[in-house]
Amino acid sequence: MRAVQSAENFQNKMAMEGVPGSLGTSVGFSLRIGQTLFSSASLLFMSLGVEFYSYSAFCYLVTTMGLVIPWSCTLAVLDGYSVVVKCPVHQPGILFIIAAGDWVLSVLTLAAACSTASVVDLLFQTSGSFCTPKCCGRYQLSAAMAFLTWFLSLASALLNLWLLPSS
Repeated sequence: MRAVQSAENFQNKMAMEGVPGSLGTSVGFSLRIGQTLFSSASLLFMSLGVEFYSYSAFCYLVTTMGLVIPWSCTLAVLDGYSVVVKCPVHQPGILFIIAAGDWVLSVLTLAAACSTASVVDLLFQTSGSFCTPKCCGRYQLSAAMAFLTWFLSLASALLNLWLLPSS
């Protein structure tokens, strides 16, 4: 009986404080800032090469990063506000929308990063006839930044999903 009460107290405490990395925590704020920085860097490296319009995988990456940046910025502001006010968000409807948005953008980011990396690899194997080494290097950096964005986005999605049943 006492063990059951102890487990319930632990679950209530976790629900009140929030899972580290979930919405409304300082770790969650750090994850969102990292997503924003890496996705901005990916977009910047891709946009420096004018030839990226020639490949649909590169256009897909630009579009996806164009969606991730405002999503992450908005949630970073919400996380920052929640940390300053010390009132994490625990409304089930809001958490569900954010968890679903994180999952969708995480899958889109992974697909964009994988497609960009495969096209860059193909361009490197053509001995530079389609892409100069300087441009291909920037595209490769853009794909690496997209993978880092995906990793942080996946972490946010998993942590918010973990918090969802307890709200």
